[in-house]
Amino acid sequence: MSAPAAVRPVSGLRTSFISLIQWIDSDFGAKDLDQLKAKPNRVEWVRTIPFVILHAGCLGAIWTGWSPFAVGVAVFLYFFRMFAVTGFFHRYFSHRTFSTSRAWQFVMALWGGICVQRGALWWAATHRHHHQYSDEEEDKHSPRQQGFLWAHIGWITSARNFPTDYRRVKDLARYPELVFLNRYDTLVPVLFAVLLFGLGKLLEHFVPGLHTTGGQMLVWGFFISTTFLFHGTACINSLSHVFGRTRYETGDDSRNSFLLSLVTLGEGWHNNHHKYMGTVRQGFFWWELDITYYLLRMMSWMGLIWDLRPVPSEAYDASKHLPASKPGQ
Repeated sequence: MSAPAAVRPVSGLRTSFISLIQWIDSDFGAKDLDQLKAKPNRVEWVRTIPFVILHAGCLGAIWTGWSPFAVGVAVFLYFFRMFAVTGFFHRYFSHRTFSTSRAWQFVMALWGGICVQRGALWWAATHRHHHQYSDEEEDKHSPRQQGFLWAHIGWITSARNFPTDYRRVKDLARYPELVFLNRYDTLVPVLFAVLLFGLGKLLEHFVPGLHTTGGQMLVWGFFISTTFLFHGTACINSLSHVFGRTRYETGDDSRNSFLLSLVTLGEGWHNNHHKYMGTVRQGFFWWELDITYYLLRMMSWMGLIWDLRPVPSEAYDASKHLPASKPGQ
């Protein structure tokens, strides 16, 4: 009877050790995906410490103060990186709604890397899983199944959702450079944070009139901006399945919201997206603001991307014959 009790601390230490290594190498200890997915939904505290640090870092503003320049950088970086999440991680890596070169594909993965939302392959594999099981029991972040808070933030703290299911992204996993960025997904964010701090120190020394310091750039440009970016993105997992209006019958709770489309540069047209996920455009009508789509169109004019998949004609035909949109609960 004493053997199992003696084994438990060793097993707990091993789990904590693996979690620590996964801060650097996210694929470490993720050999048996099915076994990991069989774990119950619960918070893995050691693995989520970096996420806690990200939020706690926002409190640094108490000591660093603020400057108009630092706050402006925070706002700019929010939208600059939100576009990477919506245009690249979502519309390209997850749904392949346009084509591009291998070189620009790598740039998009790097750009998305500074968003601190894991690697492009993990993001795409997770999102493809969501569409397959949207609001069903297997959905990782469904308000209907696990409640609002779990859908918004809780699901990413569970060990069963940490590993990348490369089986879902075979089209992307054949590129070793993408696998590298995905496996060592903390490398780019750390370098980005160091770069922001260094920029702040340079401004402090060479442009003192801005009243901006290295600490301000780190706190506002990285911690605060990144935290808002995460929660803006997470609103699509949570709020977009409980708040807004439905145009199409999709079998799930996805909804359209103009307000969320502003926060996420066009991702708020979530019901549209769940009905026709293969199109590059999510705001189907002229009044449905979709800034991500407009920016992707500009990139296509520059020759960086091409073959943008349009909204199918039946999307407009179907919308004419559905009952009036129903408001969110």
